[in-house]
Amino acid sequence: MRTTLTLDDDLAAALKQRARQLEQPFDQVVNDTLRYGLSLGIPSPLPTYRVEPHHSGFRPGIDPTRMNQINDVPKPTN
Repeated sequence: MRTTLTLDDDLAAALKQRARQLEQPFDQVVNDTLRYGLSLGIPSPLPTYRVEPHHSGFRPGIDPTRMNQINDVPKPTN
């Protein structure tokens, strides 16, 4: 299929240089490059995470407003 395609100058220069290096026709290098790029596929989006809260209350007798007092209790010495 013949088509007209507008390439950025830097991209066209890189493709022409590659065609010279590989000693292949320009259109073959363009087709091979497009095939390779398309074979990589479209990257899948990152998975979404969902946080499901659950009840994780304190045990009876534990006062959450006094949790800082745990550090004030002296550690037993053996």
